[in-house]
Amino acid sequence: MPRMTPAERREAIIEAALRVMVGKGMAATTVRDVAHDMGTSSGLIHHYFESMDDLLAAAFDRAAGRDLDATRTTMTRGAGPVEQLSIFFATYVRAEQDWAFQLWLDAWAEAARRPAVRETSQRLNVAWQQLLAETIRAGVEHGVMACGDPEAAAWCILSLLDGLALQAVAHRLPLDRRVVITWSVAYAEAELSLPSGSLGCDARQ
Repeated sequence: MPRMTPAERREAIIEAALRVMVGKGMAATTVRDVAHDMGTSSGLIHHYFESMDDLLAAAFDRAAGRDLDATRTTMTRGAGPVEQLSIFFATYVRAEQDWAFQLWLDAWAEAARRPAVRETSQRLNVAWQQLLAETIRAGVEHGVMACGDPEAAAWCILSLLDGLALQAVAHRLPLDRRVVITWSVAYAEAELSLPSGSLGCDARQ
């Protein structure tokens, strides 16, 4: 391997673990797999991560955190809460990309056995919910949405999105991304007392 600083090497290990996870799944990923991907020894991996749980959590955090940051950044470009909510749906990668949602499925499945993965998936899932709740609260404050409990509404919308994506990705039912987003958008509009079509056609493509 090219000479790296300790920080660079740790980052390289995380990226290698993520590549293996996407290809083999979280449960099947081993230290040996990651070392092979990097062309190095298993001992090097153990030097930077005390357990496989910690490494898998770090790799999942990297992928899911990037997606969350990208959506949050894009939403700031919206002119107001309604447009920002439309952007949320249009950029919600767990419903858009099979591999991204599969990582979440793997993390949820492994959470019971891997404390670090559980903590990471819980933290990131709450962050997605809070992004929604903050947008809904802003909509209520601006008088463009009506909602008595933004926290609960955010959980309901997120759960519907993920539940439909689960059917499409894990169960391979005939639900494509357009259907997942369209149904979720329609529910959000009804839940938040928004006129039909308020969230825009872009979120339904």
